Amino acid sequence: MNKKVEVIDEEEISKSQIKREAEALKLIGRELVGLSKKQLPQIPGSELLFHSIAVAHKIMDKNEALRRQIQYIGKVLRNEDCDAIRTAIDKLNNKHQQLTHATERLEKLRDDLITEGDNKINELLEEYPSLERQKLRQLVRQANKEKKAEKPGKAAKELFIYLKPVCL
Repeated sequence: MNKKVEVIDEEEISKSQIKREAEALKLIGRELVGLSKKQLPQIPGSELLFHSIAVAHKIMDKNEALRRQIQYIGKVLRNEDCDAIRTAIDKLNNKHQQLTHATERLEKLRDDLITEGDNKINELLEEYPSLERQKLRQLVRQANKEKKAEKPGKAAKELFIYLKPVCL
């Protein structure tokens, strides 16, 4: 019996691994095609990549052609920095979450201003000198009065609106 023994190199990649990597690149390609034309400039990539994405946008209604184009985009992505592209896509997808967190921070700042008063106002003015001390103190005082009288927080809302353009 003459059996051939193949020596498998440890650095050699299996066919299955190559297919998984190609499939992952196609998924990134699908996400890139799903981005709007305003979002695409925020993605790092070559002209060839952006040209192939533009072609895919033109053939969106042709299923088989789009599938082949996405496969081609996956091939183009082999020569791109996929980590940077993935990071940029994640940032674009998480804009809503980032805005939610920023709004929550701003609400906490407003509540701290109302509870702590002048000390917090002074800290805030050091950080954001463009704010007006008098306006801040007035809004905080009105919000405290409303809070004690258990009225709707009109002044607290005005304080939030006043802080939003500067502190976000």
